[in-house]
Amino acid sequence: MASSLSRLQLGRLHGLRAKLLRRYEHQPLVSCLSGFYGCRWRRHERSRTQPGDCCCSKLEGVSFVLLVAAFCLTLVFLYFWGHAENDYDDFDWFNFGNLGFWFPWSVVLLVIAAGFFTYVTVLMLLAVCLLSEGQKLYLHWSHKIGILVSLMFSVIATAVLSDLWSKEWTTLLLSFQVTAPYLHVGGVLLMTALAWPIALHFFRMNGRVRRGLIVGVYLVLLSALYLVPLGLYSPCIKEERSLGPAPALIGHRGAPMLAPENTLMSFEKAVEAGSKGLETDVTISYDGVPFLMHDRTLRRTTNIDEVFPNRTDTAAAMFTWAELESLNAGAWFLSLDPFGTAGSLGADERQRAGNQSVCSLQAFLQLAAHTDKLVIFDLYRPPRGHPYRNTWIQRTLEVIHNESSIRSSQVLWLPSDLRSVVQEFDPELQQTSGSRLPLEELQSNNVVKLNLDYTSMSAELVSEYAAVNITTNLYVISQPWLYSLAWCCGVHSVATNAPQLLSTMGSPLFLMTPGEYNLMWILTDLLSVVLIVLIFSFHWWRERGLTSCSGNKISLDKATYSKFRTEMSDIWSISSANLQAEKTATVTVH
Repeated sequence: MASSLSRLQLGRLHGLRAKLLRRYEHQPLVSCLSGFYGCRWRRHERSRTQPGDCCCSKLEGVSFVLLVAAFCLTLVFLYFWGHAENDYDDFDWFNFGNLGFWFPWSVVLLVIAAGFFTYVTVLMLLAVCLLSEGQKLYLHWSHKIGILVSLMFSVIATAVLSDLWSKEWTTLLLSFQVTAPYLHVGGVLLMTALAWPIALHFFRMNGRVRRGLIVGVYLVLLSALYLVPLGLYSPCIKEERSLGPAPALIGHRGAPMLAPENTLMSFEKAVEAGSKGLETDVTISYDGVPFLMHDRTLRRTTNIDEVFPNRTDTAAAMFTWAELESLNAGAWFLSLDPFGTAGSLGADERQRAGNQSVCSLQAFLQLAAHTDKLVIFDLYRPPRGHPYRNTWIQRTLEVIHNESSIRSSQVLWLPSDLRSVVQEFDPELQQTSGSRLPLEELQSNNVVKLNLDYTSMSAELVSEYAAVNITTNLYVISQPWLYSLAWCCGVHSVATNAPQLLSTMGSPLFLMTPGEYNLMWILTDLLSVVLIVLIFSFHWWRERGLTSCSGNKISLDKATYSKFRTEMSDIWSISSANLQAEKTATVTVH
């Protein structure tokens, strides 16, 4: 009896081993994979790789290389343009200035990039799955054209944006300081998943050179990926107790996502959202009234083409204040909806936004005085032939001191022209520099704040200036990830288009302690190593076992078998007509 039980258990073990060694061709799955990848839906149209064979012909090998290149380039471009969202508004208005009409080109470009990336990624997944099933690759000609189009789009778009918008590459590098820990984990998981098809074809190849090349490249990339964290730097990897206060928010032209930029409504919205300061741009009218306008002309943000159709390209400073007051400065916001947020306004707010007019500096300063907010502004010198071309600074100071109730200490004085004269006239103005000058020069000019583009962000830079009591303001930061990075770097304030969004953040998005980060990447690497070793060991054991089992005979009750030749040996497999019977069958190895 014991002997019979022993033989039964031994038979079951042999049966389990035979099942593990048996290679199934998942007919429905392979049909779908081959159909979508190469339009080969029928079984006789495709073929499995034989021992020692390559997984594809030379032409299909080139196609696969192009597919991998397209995947990498579309991924890089999608990541690049996705993290450039902070500057989409500038990009769209830049195109408006060149084309003469407004269109959300940035969003369209993002959608196209996402479409190409999705298409190429699906093809990559199909190819990897086919390789994992031991199938030869054959890419349909229409997909080959699609890959070439994807490659051309990625290359051309990257080249054009690099030429016109080169600072976005700095934004890309900044994003790595936030996302690198998570990109590392994703990269390790991807390389671990690729171990299955690589191990499968590695043990089936006869040529040592090809085997060595494949596994060598794979191991080099994998080792480099494992060691990336050793050279990774992120200011957001720090102890929470060492994190400083959140950067103060300065409404860039108010709250331009909630109201037309540089209007009273926009600045009131910024105050309501919790802004500590207000930023704007000041131009002086032909009759000496300072008013708020960012552009050189009135074409973008007013109805100048309706009121003065023959003066659409005339400089804004060449209009009198009476003419400026006759313009509508809010209807464009509702019709163009530059941030896609106008729809969130209620009926009353939409009506109010549509009736906004050009705002004077005096009204802007009075609002800041009543709400106790800081102000900072760019001051544009009037063009030649303007009555106030040589006295534009004096006229602005007159409004600050004589026509508004704002305190001088609330004004961050940014214009660099005649700085020494301005400081002598009013030493209480907070001198602010828009350039990274040497510390000695900044201190000699009594500069107390730097106003820099966010691409200058650096924890070392911020701490260096803070050591001599010079604070840092960065512009324009509207995305939570960028604000989180500025917070971790110790930046004191940021100019933003989205104070209503950033004011709700209670902590940086990606903050983690060094201990948590070390644990995350070490565990990820160790788990990856274990899985890859198991995968390679399994394929080695299975290929070795297939060779030794070629002479075995497998019988089954109530099941029909057919014999076919596979990669390494003749093995038995259940015919497609009786697959269900295998669940109840008993396997005996003789």
